[in-house]
Amino acid sequence: MQLGARRVFRLSLTTSVSLAVAYAMPLQMPYIAPLFAFMLTAAPQPPMGLKGLVGLLLAVGITLGSGLVLIPILDHYPATGLLLALLGLFLANYITLNLGKAAVGMLLTMGITLISMIGMLSYGLAVMLVQELLICVSIGVLAQWLVYPLFPEDPGPVVRPPAPPKHAHARWLAGRATLIVFPVFLLGLTNPTFYAPTILKTVALGQQASETDARVAGRELLGSTFLAGVLAILFWFCLKLSPNLWFFFLWTLAFSTFIVARLYAVVATRFSPTFWQNVLITLLILVGPAVADSANGKDVYKAFFIRMSLYVAVTVYAWLALVALERWRTRRLHTTIPTVHAEAP
Repeated sequence: MQLGARRVFRLSLTTSVSLAVAYAMPLQMPYIAPLFAFMLTAAPQPPMGLKGLVGLLLAVGITLGSGLVLIPILDHYPATGLLLALLGLFLANYITLNLGKAAVGMLLTMGITLISMIGMLSYGLAVMLVQELLICVSIGVLAQWLVYPLFPEDPGPVVRPPAPPKHAHARWLAGRATLIVFPVFLLGLTNPTFYAPTILKTVALGQQASETDARVAGRELLGSTFLAGVLAILFWFCLKLSPNLWFFFLWTLAFSTFIVARLYAVVATRFSPTFWQNVLITLLILVGPAVADSANGKDVYKAFFIRMSLYVAVTVYAWLALVALERWRTRRLHTTIPTVHAEAP
């Protein structure tokens, strides 16, 4: 099998196996396990060992624990807590961009936003969510260990990641992503359980926007969100043919293979890898809550419409914020450069 095909099947099968294992366990948010599996497996490299897993769990516990530390500060000193959350989000985005640690940056962002939001309802619930997220990370790594021997990488030197942007540009991109996530975090504090999936979507948007040019931001951000919505509807009706865990696993494998083949450019496409990455993430956070709504006896279609509307709304906000900030930065540069030349000897 060619290397590209092996990578496609490795990533899609790891995502699907982690989903099946998580849904077989009594977890409150099992759809987060395939999200972590996708993040950990997207880079074409061998999985971490047992020592690496222990280190990762410690890092996850520390990063998610930042949200637990933030809860009493937000409760008793709201202004100070919000300022710390803003600085923490900037740090998380800067780690993602300047240090190339996307998984660490995303986990820190989730700790600051999702954990602290849930903790405003109940500190015990937030602690339980941290424990579940640790379980989800473990499931993702175990799925890697099971799948990687079937679709290994070719022997050879490890591909180095691209060089990070310059410090000034990295600070700008980190600030831009922070301004996309922070207002939705403020909205989520008003109703944490309702906006919990939305904050996951916004975290993904913040990372996608940091790698997207403002000229194509509308097509990249909105296009990926709408395509994920269409695929989620198709996924749901396919799952209704036989609603059990076995077919849930198989349909996840089929849909993720379709998307990942385009993410790795095995199937030619005019869209960037971040576009297809956002499609798969949005698909998982649309289908996962829909399955929970069905199990709890809620109106799945009404909940899907509300959830999709929120995702579109935050995507439009991210697009407009990205364009407005880039225009402001361009005008500032154009007004600063002539002044510098005028003072030159």
